[in-house]
Amino acid sequence: MLDAVSEAQRGAITVAVFIVTFFVAVGIGRFLKRRAGVQLGVVFRLFCLIIAFYAAIAVYGVDAPWRYHIGAAAILLSTALVVALVNRYVWDFYFEKKRQTPIPNFLREVVGGFIFLIVLLLILSYGYHAETQLKGLLAGSGLVAIILGFAGQNLFAGIIGGISIQINRPYKVGDWLKVGDTYGEVREINWRSTRLCTNDQIYLDIPNNEMVSHQIVNLHYPTETHAMRVRVGIDYNVPPNRVKDVLGRAAQKAKNVLPNPPVRVYLVDFSDYAMTYEIKFFMGNHSRINETNDSIRTNVWYELKRQGISIPLPTRTLHVERKKATRVQEDQAEAFSILRGEPLFDCLTEDQLSQMVNQARLKLFGRGEPVIEEGAAGDSMFVMLRGAANVLVSKNGSKIQVAKLSAGDCFGEMSLLTGEPRSATVRADGDCYVMEIGKPVMAEVLSSAPSCMEQLSQLLAQRRMETEGILKEASGSDDHALTERQYTANFLNRLRTFFQL
Repeated sequence: MLDAVSEAQRGAITVAVFIVTFFVAVGIGRFLKRRAGVQLGVVFRLFCLIIAFYAAIAVYGVDAPWRYHIGAAAILLSTALVVALVNRYVWDFYFEKKRQTPIPNFLREVVGGFIFLIVLLLILSYGYHAETQLKGLLAGSGLVAIILGFAGQNLFAGIIGGISIQINRPYKVGDWLKVGDTYGEVREINWRSTRLCTNDQIYLDIPNNEMVSHQIVNLHYPTETHAMRVRVGIDYNVPPNRVKDVLGRAAQKAKNVLPNPPVRVYLVDFSDYAMTYEIKFFMGNHSRINETNDSIRTNVWYELKRQGISIPLPTRTLHVERKKATRVQEDQAEAFSILRGEPLFDCLTEDQLSQMVNQARLKLFGRGEPVIEEGAAGDSMFVMLRGAANVLVSKNGSKIQVAKLSAGDCFGEMSLLTGEPRSATVRADGDCYVMEIGKPVMAEVLSSAPSCMEQLSQLLAQRRMETEGILKEASGSDDHALTERQYTANFLNRLRTFFQL
């Protein structure tokens, strides 16, 4: 037992002498290079290895004739050629030139060191025939190797992982990755770790051996376009197909959501108090995920509010419903007052106007949402109760603002009365609360007041003539009267046809 311990100690001392001698010799060479300008290259390092080798076997007591020493030195010197060929054809030509993968000097030196180590072991085993004498040396070097292995386990595992990442290139700097439950942008890839930066500007330094052991989702490969999902719970009383249409329409208009592939909505779960829907949308750069999710959820809330669809909570109170009913009555009274001052509806009685207001729909639009869009089909008009909106028309491929609407303004009446496409886009400048009067409501009112048809036709004819500038350009009253009669007759026919009266 004591002999075994003694042999192990001698082996450890021998390895220590080899390492110390080598680094002392290299240190002297670097000192000469810096102070005296002496250029020392690979041959000098081989010389250092040979000196360290002979110092080690001298301490251990290996006896060998000089011819073995000369042969060992020649083999060690020839190893420099092997290392040079590896550097030239493996690292420089294959990796850096062909695969465009930079190889650090540290890796080159580690591989070169392993080559020299293998050559040394071969020289000791076959050149000196000292298997018996070298048992203690190998035992000692094994002990040192175990200690160094435990100490550098994570370091070398990270380097090996880095080599795998550099060769396979599963991601690059600038890509957004999902590693576990974490999303981050790749900021740096080195030979030990990968550094990510989250949307909260938190930096993560993940060892490469952990990166290769995880499932990595690259959100930017092969392109930046990728799908994300948002979930929302909806009342059980609303038909699923209606909910899907509403959610898809709201999400498609959100900021940063790509038009293609289009938004998809899925019913994914029946929870305790709501049906859970998942909105699948496509976006580009993942750094905009926070503002994109915010825009989608905001649009969904407004659209659900306009459609009268609720997002249920675990508890509800009757007080909220009563307060809502009171507010609706106030809005209807406000709309009645606005329409009473609109010339188009002078022909309606108080009861007919109240009937139209009570059957109309109240809608809420968020900032930036289009209330109506130019060129779209329309069969309704709007009354602005609260808020403001911008009127935009298309010109030379861009939108130009031509007017601004505020509380008390009416718009879209031409589409309500004739079914014409929308002539402009009205976009909410803030949160807008409007009342929409649709074709069925107007048809019911007109059926009870057929005398209004002629008055409406005359007012629409005058507005159309003003729009086209006929009133300003007409040179004689006869021409004006004739044109007005033609327009009035045309609008009367269109009103009767559109409302089937």
